[in-house]
Amino acid sequence: MAQFRFVMRSGPTIGKVYPLEADEIFIGRDATNTVAINDAEVSRRHARMELRGTAYVLQDLGSTNGTFVNGTRVSGMQVLNSGDTVSFGEGIVLAYESVMDMNATVLSNKPAQTAVQRPTPAPVSAPAPTPPPVYKPAPVPAYSGQVPAGPVPMPPAPVSAKTRKKFPVWLIILIVLLVIICACVGFFLVIDQFSLWCKVLPFLVPLLGGTC
Repeated sequence: MAQFRFVMRSGPTIGKVYPLEADEIFIGRDATNTVAINDAEVSRRHARMELRGTAYVLQDLGSTNGTFVNGTRVSGMQVLNSGDTVSFGEGIVLAYESVMDMNATVLSNKPAQTAVQRPTPAPVSAPAPTPPPVYKPAPVPAYSGQVPAGPVPMPPAPVSAKTRKKFPVWLIILIVLLVIICACVGFFLVIDQFSLWCKVLPFLVPLLGGTC
């Protein structure tokens, strides 16, 4: 019985089965081929298959439209695996399949399963209630010295230099300017009151339009 076969998926006779039994198989359009496919895309002697061990190898014989395995063109010896797709040209597609042994016996009737009686589980008694936890006060730490009668007063926090108020600099400058202006005004009033221009400031008299 053949171990492998071709099933035509696309071509002139879709669904046709070609058993692969010989050690050497020729594929082509001519009727003398082992697998004869009467189609214009297939050459007279298109490809050759040879059984090596438990697998066939495929070889293209210089066909016009080429031989393809799973969409890849065959350029040398190509080992075929069950499930491969072999194409001759663009329109001829054959499925390479492994033939199952139809004489193998399949046991369809399963032995009746014997019902196993499971022992009835013993009733589970309810767990005893858990008693509530007993509250225990925390131990009072022992003091090495005398316990103070009241809260200990804390020393006042030191005042940082940043918190001290600083006298504004602009006010100091303003006061100095006012003092200088008042002194100058008083100075000139005294000179003018006692007519001391020529004695104290003789160089200013010509500028002011006077004479000494």
